[in-house]
Amino acid sequence: MEISNLVVARYLDGRVLKGVTRDFSPNRAMFHVDPQDGAATIELRFRQLKALFFVATLEGDASRQDVRGFIHGPVETQQGKKVAVRFKDGEFICGYTLSWSPDREGFFMFPADAGSNNQRIYVITASTVEVKAGPAAEVLAQRVLAEAPLPGNSGSMRRPSGARWQRPGTSPSGLRPMPPIGGRRPSGFLPRPPRGNGPEPKTGTD
Repeated sequence: MEISNLVVARYLDGRVLKGVTRDFSPNRAMFHVDPQDGAATIELRFRQLKALFFVATLEGDASRQDVRGFIHGPVETQQGKKVAVRFKDGEFICGYTLSWSPDREGFFMFPADAGSNNQRIYVITASTVEVKAGPAAEVLAQRVLAEAPLPGNSGSMRRPSGARWQRPGTSPSGLRPMPPIGGRRPSGFLPRPPRGNGPEPKTGTD
């Protein structure tokens, strides 16, 4: 896959700049971006940024949500070993890296979700609170995803990573479970009284 020079720069203060860079290098503390709107070229420094996303398109797909976690990916690929990153603003991303080191100012990572609009990401180490590589990355991913709040919930209830949300009182397929064998059946399933001229039911005692 050919990596484009289309970038989305995310500042530490939450601002976003979209455009094209032609001089980015992880070995220099600054680079330039020509904004998408045609405004004058902007000089950026790593200390201003959370991360720089190299993207397939600047528009992206607002309706698509990248899959979190590693999607049962291998421990290592040609893009490196697993890495999980938790940013100070709460964002969490998983992927693969060839260049992470805790003493480096930043590093490149490739997203675990191959369908993502992000082709690669340059993470600024100072903007993170936790970075784990190798087997520890999978452990971090499982822990973070297990803490994700349930849909429509304030966060007081949690569910295991990968578990499917279902309505209370229903089975995973969405159907209400049948009553246990030998238990009381719903009134809609009560047997009908016998028809015809059969023997009268007995009453009382002999």
